[in-house]
Amino acid sequence: MNHSKGRRQFLIQGAILTASSWGGQKLFAAELPGTGVTVRPTGLTTPTARFQSVIVEMGLQQLGYTVKDYAPADPAIFHVAVAQGDADFCAQEWTPLYESYYQKVGGDTSCVRIGRTVTNCVFGYCIDRKTADKYQINNLGQLKDPKLARLFNATGADGKATLVAGNPGWGAARVIQHHIEYYGLGATVSPTFGNYDALMADVMTRYKAGEPVLYYTWVPMWVSSVLQPGRDVVWLSVPSPDPANGNNNSRLPDGRDTGFPIYEMKVLANREFVQKNPAAKKWFELVTIPAADISAENLLMQQGQNKIEDIRGHAKHWIAQNQKLFDSWIQQSIAAAHA
Repeated sequence: MNHSKGRRQFLIQGAILTASSWGGQKLFAAELPGTGVTVRPTGLTTPTARFQSVIVEMGLQQLGYTVKDYAPADPAIFHVAVAQGDADFCAQEWTPLYESYYQKVGGDTSCVRIGRTVTNCVFGYCIDRKTADKYQINNLGQLKDPKLARLFNATGADGKATLVAGNPGWGAARVIQHHIEYYGLGATVSPTFGNYDALMADVMTRYKAGEPVLYYTWVPMWVSSVLQPGRDVVWLSVPSPDPANGNNNSRLPDGRDTGFPIYEMKVLANREFVQKNPAAKKWFELVTIPAADISAENLLMQQGQNKIEDIRGHAKHWIAQNQKLFDSWIQQSIAAAHA
């Protein structure tokens, strides 16, 4: 598989693809292990999280499953739904970010976490490179200084640094609040919660105007395709390792400690469902999507290709770019049903 080729062509070709070019090897319905079985996907409300789920859903359809409409929900809600059997899977199980949600619904007794859908996912705090270089800011703890914090004030009200923090229902929201308290930043840093895309649109406006910006983000995400870490913005280190991360690695290759573990995204599935559906289980285990491909797709969404029909087109395009690998996953999943 040539992922670099796929990423280059994403931005050139977008969703241009005929339906006949992604179907893979045709099989009779009687041979497909999912025939007669309905699958109910759920996951995050954030539109940019849909791409990887659509790819997983399309694979299930190739295996003969009938896939119902995706049910968006906050993490606390979709964990309960999967655990109780009201939904069958979610393709956006951030680990270890969602550990508390997972344990609250019974953990391994009711659910399973499968595969490594997306790896090397970086979460953390960014500021614009111009301000970082001018004031030599490389650590979140430096914002204890009211003069430095005031540089990032976007409200004109309290003089605190405005930290764009995202949706209040996210698992990361609790981590951000914890960091503000743990690192003693409450007097100088004010996290702003709300619709992330709307908040980041304001960040982009301020950045283009040459104003300092401070925001929470992650990879994969469209933001990193526009404001590229190392070129346009820089990751900030936290003042000291966060004990809450335990043994989870939170350091980038250059040594910066982002304060968040380097996450993986897995599939969260109902335990009974995967026990009864070995083909789906194998499929969940095999699907992997490079973070850079998701960021590239998210940028297409940000540029206006953001309807579900567009996202499905992006998914079909990705499958076509990785057809041999996709087909091998399908064949292995079918074989698992007959093992």
